[in-house]
This record gives sequence, structure tokens and C-alpha cells, in this order.
Amino acid sequence: MSNGDDDPADASEGADAADDAEEAGGAGESTDAAAAPTLPDEATEESLNEYLDEIADRLDDAETEADLDDIDALLDDAEDGLEEADLPEPDEDDEDADDPRGDLEARIAELRDGVEEARGPYAEDVVDAVEGAASTLEDTEWTAAGRDDAADAVVAFVDAAADAVDDGVDADEIEPDTADLEAADADAAEGADGDRIEDLVAALDAVAEAVADADLDPDDDAETISALLDATDGLEAGLDDAEEWDDLETHEQLRAQGYYDVLGHYKDFPVEWAALKEHEARGNVDMILLALDSLQSDFMERHCLEALERMGKRGKTEASVEELLGRAEKRSQPAIRILGKMAADEATETLVDYVPEDSNPQLQKAVFKALGEIGAAEAVQPLANELDPEGDTADLVRPHAARALGLIGDTRAIDPLADALADDDSDDVRAAAGWALRQIGTREALEAVAEYGDEHSFIVSTEAEKAERALDEPAPTA
Repeated sequence: MSNGDDDPADASEGADAADDAEEAGGAGESTDAAAAPTLPDEATEESLNEYLDEIADRLDDAETEADLDDIDALLDDAEDGLEEADLPEPDEDDEDADDPRGDLEARIAELRDGVEEARGPYAEDVVDAVEGAASTLEDTEWTAAGRDDAADAVVAFVDAAADAVDDGVDADEIEPDTADLEAADADAAEGADGDRIEDLVAALDAVAEAVADADLDPDDDAETISALLDATDGLEAGLDDAEEWDDLETHEQLRAQGYYDVLGHYKDFPVEWAALKEHEARGNVDMILLALDSLQSDFMERHCLEALERMGKRGKTEASVEELLGRAEKRSQPAIRILGKMAADEATETLVDYVPEDSNPQLQKAVFKALGEIGAAEAVQPLANELDPEGDTADLVRPHAARALGLIGDTRAIDPLADALADDDSDDVRAAAGWALRQIGTREALEAVAEYGDEHSFIVSTEAEKAERALDEPAPTA
């Protein structure tokens, strides 16, 4: 093809093509070269459309990748011609106005799409499909029945792939040793499902590698590639139909994981609650977490959390702390209370961040108590800061800060607690400070409380009397 701007090599090729066409014409035959369209010298809407008509005809007749490459080159010329064409611009105020340039651009794009649709199929498409299926097989959580069906789909695909490449690739290269797959089935029967999946993935990897190494030509081996793609379609359909864990109803998942096995019979309603109570009694933290994750009702969530709270330190596992920390980070007060009952020091950093949240007194109360039960020494100063009567902490909250300091038992809290006992206007805060000092229990702490024996406030004087008795008690012998 020539538009007057081609380089000499292109012009020479065009001349050769014309000579060939002339010779063929003399023999009463036609060739692709004779049919090659030429970009019009004067690019108008009509001439460009005629040029694109000829390209469309050529696309219909294309049989090889080389033919499609030629069409892509012709479309490049069409785009260049369109860019140089002097075409009328549409009236911006008229939505229905003709837009010849836009119409021609759309037509070129449509022909481009047609070229891409006509290309291939390619061996790379087969490899991508097989690798995608291998990832699906490996990343999916299958039920027992699903693993069986997935295995059947892989075996059927491997057989189909081997048949498809009889003329293109040595079948022994593409078909894994069937003994491996049979061994995988045997492993699955003994519960080694992970090994089975690994063997099935290895079988697919073997197919993908063999196809990639076969260097299949999209023209010469089009039939083989098409057959392999048909086989991959069957593989993907088989994996889609195989049962995944998420396909099961919640109660089916729980049954499959043995959640209901603790029940001799379903004696309470709902049965999930009956099983939960039994798991709590047996200390089966993993099953309580399973129910918490699987059962989405507020009723069961509340009872699962209450079970963990009652279990306290018995319920502390790496998994339970991780679950509760995730909830605590969202300011869940039940989760914070449970972390305290578990004495989960892993929660200290998260909880200390919540200490100064004066706008949420209920959260502060839960956090203070949890930090006290954990015995978090890192919380001593933040909690002591909350005793300041001039601060923003509510009067109803400050006693909880004092008690938390007593539970922690760190002697650094003696001075701020003594100050609260001496100066605070709230008898509740003062009594809580006295109680906390008694929990710390050193002589200095007890003496700081004992001097308030004549206090007008009964709850404060009661703490002072208890401190006096503690001071009078003989020191324990070694």
C-alpha cells in the first residue's frame, strides 16, 4: 500500500505486489496483494469510509496472524489519514449534529476490536487458564465432597489435554504420572487433604509447563490450541461446580467441624446455645470462637462473649486474644472486659490509649478495670493523671482509676493516691484511693490511709480502720 509518504522499501514492496497481482490476473487468479486497499490521496469522509470498507472485507478473509498484522498496519494508515483530513466539526449546540470524525474513529476502533477477536487462540491463553485453575484449586477452601469433585475435574482435564496434543506434543510430557494422583486420593482417604491438593496443583503445573515448552504456533497449531482451551473450559466448569466451604449453610459448616458433637441430643433451644454451654464447661475455646465467627445473631454473639468472660484466664489462647483485640480496637466494651478477665497483657498498649477518653465514661470504666486486672504497670501514670479533680474525667469515673491503681499494686501510685485521699472533694474517690493504698500494702501506703480513722465520711474511715489493723498485725515470719 502507498499513500505517497511511504519509504522506498514500502514502495518497492507495493510494486512487487502489483507485479504479482498482474501476473495472477493474467492467469485468471486473485491474490491478497491484489486486494490490498490504498489510502486515498484526498482524505474525505466518503473516501475514508470506502477505505475502511476494503479493510473490513480484508478482515473477513484473513486466515493467518500475518494477515491480521497487515490489517493492523492498514488501520494505522487510516488513523494517520483521518488525523490529516479536513473534516467538518459538529455543531456543539446540536446534540444530533453529524460528527464525521467521531464516526470514523469509532469505526476504526471497531475494526481494531475485530482484529483482536480474530487473533489466536494462543498457547499463552492455555497456560494462563491452567495457572488460574491451579491458583483456584490451591486458594479455595473445599469441602470433602468438593475436593473429590475438584480432583475429578483435574484428572479429566489432564486426560483431555493429553488427547488434544497427540499431534503437537508428546503426551508423556503433558500427562503427569497417574500413580501420583491415585496416591493423592489415598492420602485424602487418610485425611491428608493438603497433600492431595498439592499433587493436583503439581499436575496442572506440569500441563502448563509442557504447553509453554511446546512452542505451539497460532496458525499451524490452531486446532490443538483450540482443543486445549476447550479442555480448560471443562476444568474451570468442574472447579466452579465443586463444593466450596462457603457454599455450605452455617449449621452445615458447624456440623462438619464437630461443633455439635458434644451434644448427646439437641436438648435446649437453640441447639447452638446448648452446644456453647457444653463447650464452655469443657474449656473448648476454639469451638466458642468458631461459633462467634460463624453465628451472626446478636443472641449468640452475646452468649459467646459471656462464655469467654466467665472462663477468664481459662479462655486465654493466642486465637481468643487476637479475636478480642480486634474487637477492642473498635472500642467493644465486652471485649475489653474479657481481656481484663484473661489478664491479657497483650492488650495493654491498646487499652492505655483509651485511658484519657473523657468523652466516653463507660469506655473509661471498662478500660480502667481491665488494666487493673491485667496488672499493667505501663498504665500507672496515665491512670494517676485521671485522678486530678481539675481534669475532665467525670467524678463517677475517677474512683475506677483509683481502684485500677490498687489492682496494679505499683508503689509509684502511692503519692497520687495519697493526694487524692487528702484533697479530693468526692468521698467516693477518697474511699477508692484508700482501698487502693491498702491493696498496695506497703507500710508507707497503709500509714497514708490509717491517719483518716476519725474521718467524718464513713466509707473513708472504714478504709482507715482496715489500714490500722493491717499495720498492727505482726509481720509474717520467714
